[in-house]
Amino acid sequence: MGTALALEPGVRCVRFEMRAAPGFVEPAGALPGSSELSDHWDDRADDARHDRRRHRRGRRRLSPEQRAYRAARRRANLKMGFITHFIAYAAVCIFLLLVGGFRPAFIVALAWGIGIVFHYFGALVAPGLRERLIEREVSAEVAESAPRERRSLEGKHARSLEQLSASIAHEIRNPITAAKSLVQQMGEDPASQENVEYAKVALDELDRVERSISHLLRFAREEEILMEELRIVDVIDSALETFRDRLQRDGVEVLRDIATPGEMRGDAEKLRRIVINLVSNALDALEQGAVADARIEIAAGENLAGTEIWLRVRDNGPGIDPERLNRIFSPFYTSKATGTGLGLAISKKLVDAHGGSIEAQSSPGAGTEFLLTFPRQAGALGS
Repeated sequence: MGTALALEPGVRCVRFEMRAAPGFVEPAGALPGSSELSDHWDDRADDARHDRRRHRRGRRRLSPEQRAYRAARRRANLKMGFITHFIAYAAVCIFLLLVGGFRPAFIVALAWGIGIVFHYFGALVAPGLRERLIEREVSAEVAESAPRERRSLEGKHARSLEQLSASIAHEIRNPITAAKSLVQQMGEDPASQENVEYAKVALDELDRVERSISHLLRFAREEEILMEELRIVDVIDSALETFRDRLQRDGVEVLRDIATPGEMRGDAEKLRRIVINLVSNALDALEQGAVADARIEIAAGENLAGTEIWLRVRDNGPGIDPERLNRIFSPFYTSKATGTGLGLAISKKLVDAHGGSIEAQSSPGAGTEFLLTFPRQAGALGS
């Protein structure tokens, strides 16, 4: 209902009062009728935030070719704008020269020409000058920060080299020490019947040293990557054929989920070695954990854009605790009694050489999963 308030003769002010429907209870502290208005503006704000996020995601998804196309299009628009302006300027000046004579045409040409010069500078000169100034400032900033980054990288490399040297010394010294001790025992009692067993153990330890050195040399050298057209499904089949007898003997079930043949460029033999190492590690983990219903899942597919091929190897073994998971790609780190600790390090190196990535996910009692991603058209980084 409205109540009229007389202010001055001939002027009326009407106050309208909002009343809630029977049974409706306004929230405590809320203004009458404010709940629907607040919900409306909340919805509008959520829609606006969603649109901004979608716009930002769209900008982030631009490929280098798309960004270059947009920049070229902006430059072309600026040039066309200047050309259109100049044609109009020239046409008006010629018209004035023909109709009004030299003096008015000269005055208009001089006054308008100042705008033409500024337009030319803003449209054709300023963008290139701005890019050169930005590049100069960035180069100066990089030159100042490069020594700090170089010192930081040198420190990290030095620490990595120290850790690698300690691992190598530990991996080689222990078997040699054990073999030396056994040989000394054999020398103390040459006629002992246990010498045959001592000799066998000593040879096993020396074989371990030789195997470690062989893996170390393979890890250290730059392997040539021979790029060719291949199918990831053929690589998987070839790798699994290597374990056919062991899979049957251990009763391990292999579940395959290959969504695409996975045509890509790569080195088939190097990729085969990667899959063999991952499947071998999975079998060792299942055997070590004595898993009753042991299985290995192998899946492959491609991303939505069709630019990458991915490969996943998962087992239902005992899993890996977080501390060990962070170190599995480090050289000479292993939890196996007879392992060299270089299998995953070499696999990661081969994946990197294909321009790909490898990630591991695991937790105790939940198995381990390795996810590999390769660009469909890769360039050999190691060749």
